[in-house]
Amino acid sequence: MPATHTRNPIWFIDNLAEVRVSGEETEGRGAVVELTAPKGHMPPLHAHYNEDETFVVLDGEITLYVGGDTVRLAPGETALGPRGVPHTFRVESETARWLTLCTPAGFERFVAAVGAPAQSRTLPQEPMMPDPERFAEICEQFEIELLGPPGTLPS
Repeated sequence: MPATHTRNPIWFIDNLAEVRVSGEETEGRGAVVELTAPKGHMPPLHAHYNEDETFVVLDGEITLYVGGDTVRLAPGETALGPRGVPHTFRVESETARWLTLCTPAGFERFVAAVGAPAQSRTLPQEPMMPDPERFAEICEQFEIELLGPPGTLPS
């Protein structure tokens, strides 16, 4: 029988995040987080040193910047952000919804540590961001290196 998981939404910066499969369910082998974000959303340039991050677009369009490559993804399209490779992305449509598959698991715990329980299954009215020092500590704890502010692209 498949494992079940309470799927409480999380306001993660300016995203709505829902853990679809947790690391607890896979003995740490992987996790799936569904994310929805508004147009223009672009996280800081960063690199994950613990997990590979696969993006599967469900609705809308995002542009993914991985290393020196740029790919625009539409619904049904998929791209990989390998561990250790600097990457970021930008939401191009009014909103976008995608799955982030992480192997091994851990990213779902990062989302919970940075975010806050959502009051509804909607985008937050204002970004929910911990103070910069706390955010840097959380990133370090989850082996995510911040390499530049939002808008910075990998070279």
